[in-house]
Amino acid sequence: MSGQLLSGLLEACIVVGASNDKLREVYEAQQEGRGVRHLVLEPEVLQVHAPTHVPKTNENYEEFCHQRRRSFLRIPEKQVVTPCDVQKEEGVTEDVSVPKDIDLVALPHLCFPGGLEVSCEQRDDRFHFLVFTDVCGDQTHGVVLQHYRPIQVGNVFQERSTQQNGHWSDFRPRRLYTAYGICVVSKHPYYNALRDCLSCLLDQLKTCKKMRDFKELVRDFSDKLALVPIPPPGELHVMFNLQSLMIVLPPREDKDQPVVDLDLHLPFLCFKPRELLQIITGILTEQRLVLFSSDWARLTLVAQCFMLYIRPLCWQLPFVPILSHQMLDFVMAPTGFLMGCHLNHYKEVATETDDSVLINIDDGTVSSSQSECVDLPNVPVDASQCFETRWAGLQLHYDLDLIHHGTCTNINDLRMHRQQWQQSLNGEIQKMMLELMVNIFRDVTDHLNYEHRVFNTDEFLKARYPKDRPFYKKVLETQIFQPFLRDLLDRKQDAFARMEVHTRSDIQRMKSMTDGPRRPTVMELVSKYCNSENRSQKTRQKSLPNLGEERNSVVLSQLPLKKGVSDTLLKVQPKPALMFKLPEFPSSFAYHCVQQYYKDVVNLLERSIVCVPQDNSTLLARYYYLRCFMNAFCGKRLEALRDINNLYKTDIDILPGELVKRLVHSLTKEERTQAEQCPELKHLVGKVKREEEQKPAESDKHVKKFSLPKSSMSLEDFVKVIQESGIVKQVPTIRQLFNALTLGQSQKQINPELFRIFYTVWKETEAEAEQMELPEGVAEHLDSSECVYKLSSSVRTSLGVGKIAMSQKRLFLLTVGRQGFVEIAKFRDIEHVEVVSSLRRSLRSMKSLRIKTCMKKDTFEANLKSECDLWNLIVREMWAGRTMADEHKDPQYVQQALTNVLLMDAVVGCLPSQKAIYAASKLSSLDKIRQAPVMVPTTTTETLQHKISPSLDLPAPEAVNALLYIPGQLTVSDSDPDDIPKLFCALSQGKLVVFDAATWSIEQQCIQLGTAQLNCMLGLNREQVWIGSEDSVIYIINARTLSYNKQLTEHRSDVMDFALEDRKSVFSQAQVYSCSVDGTVIVWDVPTLKMKRQFHVTCDRLSSIQIYNGSLWCGARDCITELKKTGLQYRKICLPQDPKKMETYFSSFVRIPESGQIWTCYADSSVLYVWNDKDFTKPQNKVKLPHSYGITCMIRVKNQIWVGCQSRMKGKIFVVNIEELSIEKELLAHTDSVLSLCTAEDRYVLSGSGSQDGKIAIWKV
Repeated sequence: MSGQLLSGLLEACIVVGASNDKLREVYEAQQEGRGVRHLVLEPEVLQVHAPTHVPKTNENYEEFCHQRRRSFLRIPEKQVVTPCDVQKEEGVTEDVSVPKDIDLVALPHLCFPGGLEVSCEQRDDRFHFLVFTDVCGDQTHGVVLQHYRPIQVGNVFQERSTQQNGHWSDFRPRRLYTAYGICVVSKHPYYNALRDCLSCLLDQLKTCKKMRDFKELVRDFSDKLALVPIPPPGELHVMFNLQSLMIVLPPREDKDQPVVDLDLHLPFLCFKPRELLQIITGILTEQRLVLFSSDWARLTLVAQCFMLYIRPLCWQLPFVPILSHQMLDFVMAPTGFLMGCHLNHYKEVATETDDSVLINIDDGTVSSSQSECVDLPNVPVDASQCFETRWAGLQLHYDLDLIHHGTCTNINDLRMHRQQWQQSLNGEIQKMMLELMVNIFRDVTDHLNYEHRVFNTDEFLKARYPKDRPFYKKVLETQIFQPFLRDLLDRKQDAFARMEVHTRSDIQRMKSMTDGPRRPTVMELVSKYCNSENRSQKTRQKSLPNLGEERNSVVLSQLPLKKGVSDTLLKVQPKPALMFKLPEFPSSFAYHCVQQYYKDVVNLLERSIVCVPQDNSTLLARYYYLRCFMNAFCGKRLEALRDINNLYKTDIDILPGELVKRLVHSLTKEERTQAEQCPELKHLVGKVKREEEQKPAESDKHVKKFSLPKSSMSLEDFVKVIQESGIVKQVPTIRQLFNALTLGQSQKQINPELFRIFYTVWKETEAEAEQMELPEGVAEHLDSSECVYKLSSSVRTSLGVGKIAMSQKRLFLLTVGRQGFVEIAKFRDIEHVEVVSSLRRSLRSMKSLRIKTCMKKDTFEANLKSECDLWNLIVREMWAGRTMADEHKDPQYVQQALTNVLLMDAVVGCLPSQKAIYAASKLSSLDKIRQAPVMVPTTTTETLQHKISPSLDLPAPEAVNALLYIPGQLTVSDSDPDDIPKLFCALSQGKLVVFDAATWSIEQQCIQLGTAQLNCMLGLNREQVWIGSEDSVIYIINARTLSYNKQLTEHRSDVMDFALEDRKSVFSQAQVYSCSVDGTVIVWDVPTLKMKRQFHVTCDRLSSIQIYNGSLWCGARDCITELKKTGLQYRKICLPQDPKKMETYFSSFVRIPESGQIWTCYADSSVLYVWNDKDFTKPQNKVKLPHSYGITCMIRVKNQIWVGCQSRMKGKIFVVNIEELSIEKELLAHTDSVLSLCTAEDRYVLSGSGSQDGKIAIWKV
């Protein structure tokens, strides 16, 4: 149900019961002596109390603030009440506005699903819970109290004796009782809290004698709950007193999660692990599920628990957890559903329905409508085993937690202790169920193509274990799976994504370091076939090779699904809840009293904000959020907008975007004038208008399934299809493949039949690798991370008869007969490869492959016959890849060689033999480079440690515009798994990639920060990362969790650089200076993120700032200026007044305070200029950088200046000694300009290059 923006806890309060006419008839029947025992009446709506709603139009906004209390009372008529009815009672006309989403026709039967009976004895009051779902899938929740009262005729209760013919009679008819249903409806599932509220109301109802008092109590009750605001997502609870009871509203964990205000362990008390997993399977496969219980209250709560268990997947089909006896025909629906019935209808439903899953909550059984057994696929074994292990460790009984506690004499303290225990248990269960979902769906991302939004269903199913395929085959066809796929393709950073990253095994982390064809590792093959009885040792995916020679072997216990969530991470320690207590409710609900109440809430919030430490932005954001809504309720729109502006600096995740638009549209002329005078409000209002004026870009959210092409393909079409298929992502490699397959064609096109054959050969090769059997002794000679990529037929060699196998590291022979392993050569040891021909007795020429290595005297020779030419290409390409990887310290060369080799193999398999080898040779790009090598200088080889690529998951390399290293612990701790060293890499179009700097594996593939280029980054205390963008926004990221929830929007142009001012003492606050290209410099207070001051620097395109000894140095295109921290200009270095140099500009500068030097450089010059800080008339010294065409960046590291340059087809780095003004090193590791430099604790320097190279080099200082 779509709700209004400004709403409290209560959506509506509805009273349901029998009409006065019906009760009078019952009363008269009893007077006449007719039996009325267990008489069932038709329930009707008697009262509706709806809170004030915010109007949708600007014109009605002021009117909204003065609206009356809205309710109506049902008069004794038989007409059906609709939301637009206006009833009269006692001569007063009420303005009725019942929320349109509440179906008052069906509600009476849901309040009394078992029927409304008249009873001769008082019955216990009972509660049950409802869920209403509209056509859009939005839900509203209800809690129903069934309260029994004596039948009252008029204003007098039924008498004990009667008067007949003017005389008192001794006939005393038994008192009759009927139930009234009080349904509290809310947009949020606060089941426990609303039940507590109704319990307080119940105490008052028991003492009232007249129905008029009854009605007034319900009216006042609904008015009070309508004033209660909903807590924002996070940790802040809202608390209020109702009678003597303290009610607590827990918040949502985050904006994507629903409220959890129920006992999540209820299904664990009702079902065993096997049955619970069966129910989850039924939900994930969208079966027709019917819940049964003798207690109506259990149905909704248990159903809602299962909806929370399957998060982040969301149920998409009909969801009706309670069916009254009038609604039983709903279970005949042909589609999947989840519904609930009373246990009395079990046999009827089982008889009338086919293929329904019947779930008996009371007995804890799961059966089918056709048999006692249920035909559902099993949850994947590894996931179910992990789940059952977690189940055994849960403490589900609250009484065991009370054993060591004394008896509590305060009911509120007792309730608080119980809530804390339940909150802790709910947290454990949520993590446990999320781990189950991660274990089930972890491998889905391996078969996604993000650029074209394709999911390769067939390949995903083939990669599953055969016994798990029926489960996945059904799940992949469901509606519930499609939104989950869309979120994965959108790279949504939710709880699922975070847990998936934290629970990756070493093999899975290794996959993030490379991108290319996947094959099972040697240890996986051995585990699969030698220990098939131990299913837990079988990994569920095809792993990439470990390209790092120095990396330790991965043991079997580190395979996926065996790592999981550590017990420390799963255990949720109870912690004191952060509470905001509302003031006492007003005694009257007149307009002025309600407005005063809102003002009191605002005053309390303001006092709370003052008491919060300024560095606790999370809690401040929650207070700002509540104050924003309270000010909106009061009509203080400008104040509300100021709080919204504060949310940008504290937590943008909880920003109510629709409310911002509503407030901006409702501003009066006077308020707009005031907003124009405030820069922050002016920018906020302007931003809303700009966003509305811009046409939203049409984004295709549809998830496509891969299918083979049906028409001929040009190069552009071929690139798209290859990327969708998951074979290769890199466009240059795909172009080479296209040229190979179209060799000799005048019109370069690939027909669908050729592609089908190529694709079939490729997939058959993958399947053969999956099914490969290796002798047990082979694993002892290979690294556990090695993969077998190519296997020859049985051939005769100089080492015996056998099959030649190729991994990413070596060639080896699997001998025939007495199975054994003989190493032929490691690729890095090869010296020469050639094909030789010899004349046999049959006078036929036979081809052999000869391989000469530096480690063996004898030359290896293999009579490969028709395979010889292909193996010659393969060995040469792998030799070239290994050689270049060693020379350039870049493992991606090996991965590229592997990709080329497998493509060669597929091309030879799909083309005619006469041109197959020649076509395959078009793919041997690395071997061609090796034959005309570019020697890597010795200095570069000695200094370069490693190279990584942040563009692995992208179709083409992207420029590395900025780098930032954040230190951390090298070993991961269970208590703080996020405190690891990280490398942040800013790419184009707002992409941010984060590496684990301990293993150089990708920690976070892509964090999207707008769509503009990211220019600069600054790390603060290992907690925050500030990122400046060309869209004039400063994005603030949590360095530990990598979550982005803060923005600073005060700049009006490209943010270019940051400078952190050192704290002079422990009592002083840290300050950050930021500059934008228009010359604006803003000083920020770090704890509060408030702008302390700003000033303007007169220059051309301000690009960098630095702070030294209380002075601010600003670098621009035309000058370098020293300013006082107040912004007052002190002195300036200007460009040389040489007419021949009019096009040049400053590109970077470094201040050396101890020597009084300022080093500057120009974008189109290869000279470093060294200035004396006492004389800015001309440079004191110059340092010439040979073979350079311009300087892009430079940083200081110890007593050195590292300078990034640009030159033809390469990017150089010069290391200059500060004291001697001499070049110590000239480094060459990039094929494009060096765009960024950063230091890692002064031990390493990292350099990022332009888009032609797109890599990061790690240098030893």
